[in-house]
Amino acid sequence: MLSAVRPEHFPSETLPEVAFLGRSNCGKSTLLNCVTGQKGLAFSSSTPGRTQAVNFFRVEGRLIFVDLPGYGHAKAPKHVTRQWSEVIDAYLLERKSLQLCCFLLDARRGWMDADLQLKEWLEFHKRSYVVVATKVDKLNQKERYASQKAIREHYAEGELIWFSAVNGQGVKELWQAISKTMVN
Repeated sequence: MLSAVRPEHFPSETLPEVAFLGRSNCGKSTLLNCVTGQKGLAFSSSTPGRTQAVNFFRVEGRLIFVDLPGYGHAKAPKHVTRQWSEVIDAYLLERKSLQLCCFLLDARRGWMDADLQLKEWLEFHKRSYVVVATKVDKLNQKERYASQKAIREHYAEGELIWFSAVNGQGVKELWQAISKTMVN
């Protein structure tokens, strides 16, 4: 639909929205491409910080996916990353149409300080979210068990979706979580 670098550029709130957020390079854009079945819908790169605006995508004419810039190790000047933070905060605080946040964690890294801060922020502001552990195909069975245990230390009760863009694992479960949220 459009890319917004300031809140006044956000589209009008006509459909329910699902936001995808997480650290730079955790796989947000790749996940969007996989979940929608549209390669190249969202630009993905191995270089952190490529998503530099809040990107809105209309999906099947019934909802909007929102790809947010990542946080953490983006290769961008401090004043630019500060601007991203301000526009992300405005989006997460003010959007009445925001129904669900898909909180992406790189399964190889688990929770980092910035992730835990965002998790607390979402809970404080009563934003509904689901955790999606990405890049699970890069883990062997032992690493996957350790990753799940570590993620559950800070997310004991919520739905945890294991996702791989390589084999499509987690796509169905993510759509189910989104559908559940839209019904409630």
